[in-house]
Amino acid sequence: MIRILAIICVASFFISYTTKAQESAGDIIFHKTHEPKKENAPFSDAVQVGNLFFLSGQVGMDHKIRKLVEGGIEAETKQTLENIKEVLKHHNLKMDNVVKCTVILADINDFSAFNEVYKTYFPKKPARTTFSAKGLAVGAKIEIECIAVKNSGKKSIQE
Repeated sequence: MIRILAIICVASFFISYTTKAQESAGDIIFHKTHEPKKENAPFSDAVQVGNLFFLSGQVGMDHKIRKLVEGGIEAETKQTLENIKEVLKHHNLKMDNVVKCTVILADINDFSAFNEVYKTYFPKKPARTTFSAKGLAVGAKIEIECIAVKNSGKKSIQE
């Protein structure tokens, strides 16, 4: 009888431990924004699942004054990427941690000008999808969302 109880206890412990380890690897963390003026927004700037960070789309808004920057697609692209850098920095990440971007342009004819600015921020060339949409929030010319990976100390390989 004692043997059976011991086996049941060990089995229960193992099942409980395995389940908790699996749950913690898949925990979803909805991070609060680092921008006080966005704390009531109906979305998170970043959602973390394990070592993956899913960043909400950013536009070329100067968050200090809550207005789009002036100067056209180049200025908006630069501000959009600076906003992404700030979100990443808040989570101890850098642009090098970005593995995928989705870029939405209000006008596909802005592609070349946007791309000139974009490539200065991503020398490692993360995967990317770019398309245009009829209209973007707040009248923006560009919106970029991305996925970043927090490295586990291993170096990335670039061919």
